[in-house]
Amino acid sequence: MEETRPPPFDQSESTWSHNSGRFHADGDGSRGGARIQGLKKRGHGNRSWIKIDQNGDSKVLELDKATIMRHCSLPSRDLRLLDPLFIYPSTILGREKAIVVSLEQIRCIITAEEVLLMNSLDGCVVQYESELSRRLQSNKEHSDDLPFEFRALELALELTCLSLDAQVKELEMEIYPVLDEMASSINTTNLERVRRLKGHLLALTQRVQKVHDEMEHLMDDDDDMAEMYLTEKKQKLEGNPLSNLCFQKNTLFDTKALSKSAPVSPVASISGEHKLQRAFSNILSSSRHGSFMSSSNGGENIVQLEMLLEAYFVVIGHTLSKLSSLKEYIDDTEDLINIKLANVQNQLIQFELLITAATFVAAIFASVTAVFGMNFEASVFDYSYGFNWVLVVTGIFCGLVYFSFLIYFRHKKVFPL
Repeated sequence: MEETRPPPFDQSESTWSHNSGRFHADGDGSRGGARIQGLKKRGHGNRSWIKIDQNGDSKVLELDKATIMRHCSLPSRDLRLLDPLFIYPSTILGREKAIVVSLEQIRCIITAEEVLLMNSLDGCVVQYESELSRRLQSNKEHSDDLPFEFRALELALELTCLSLDAQVKELEMEIYPVLDEMASSINTTNLERVRRLKGHLLALTQRVQKVHDEMEHLMDDDDDMAEMYLTEKKQKLEGNPLSNLCFQKNTLFDTKALSKSAPVSPVASISGEHKLQRAFSNILSSSRHGSFMSSSNGGENIVQLEMLLEAYFVVIGHTLSKLSSLKEYIDDTEDLINIKLANVQNQLIQFELLITAATFVAAIFASVTAVFGMNFEASVFDYSYGFNWVLVVTGIFCGLVYFSFLIYFRHKKVFPL
């Protein structure tokens, strides 16, 4: 029995589906029609994708959202993960016919036969396209144990881990000299640089942690790993005639359902085709369940993907440990700075106490001289050296008071002398 595959990508089809959804308004409704048309363009407009097949050949296509959803059997929420207008953390999802990969700048859809890569001018995207094409073309004559989807997934993980590790090394080269300089010289410029670098460190740690958690989640769930064996599921689907018949029927029905030009009768859809589709869907779901159970029970297949994930899990774990060490070094430097600032503050307090004691003693001496400087008659003025003796005695008394303060401070251990 011939195999019915999903309809190939065609630029004219995607353009037709995009143009068929346009809305035109005249008169007073022109402004509202322009808004609706703008929304539809943002939601269903064509985007640039790079298609890489099993032979390593790549080409750029302009595809709309509906065409990708129909071809890869993906819901709309999965495509939102790949949309550059939305900000989502790193995610790897296994679906019936595809693997949705959103790792940093690498956003792609991996099927059993091809890779649809979100076209971008980013260096990681260009490197992924060239490296995957090179590996696929070089492995044409050599047998590879990994299926096509795992080789594409492995390259995405490899480039992501290398990119994150390179960013961590660059941050280390920038932040270590700044921390060493700030430990010896505390100023506003160095503090501002450390604050900026610490913000970059926290943001990078969150990104690395998300990739780490996503890989750990995949390794902990056997069903998710079994879901990613697209080649095996495709071979089982091709080898089962009943499943192949169900696949043909569902493909035809999905094509009719997504066609916007052909009207659908509500009565016919409820009475005839809807019941037939429900029956075939039940048969197909039971066959899928059986294939998933066999895949999950097959320890070899799951171990094959698990070993692949573990290899890069160790790499991303090492990167995360370097970020943790860098954060600890920043915390240690902050503690050292706080200790130095506390020491300077204590020295200022000690100096302030000495100045306060000296001010008190000087006030006593000034009060005595102020009293004898008043215009009144006293017998002490009858002696030529009387006023000098008053100054000497007052100075000695003030000196004793000041030293008594110092002895008291030392006794109370306010500061060592």
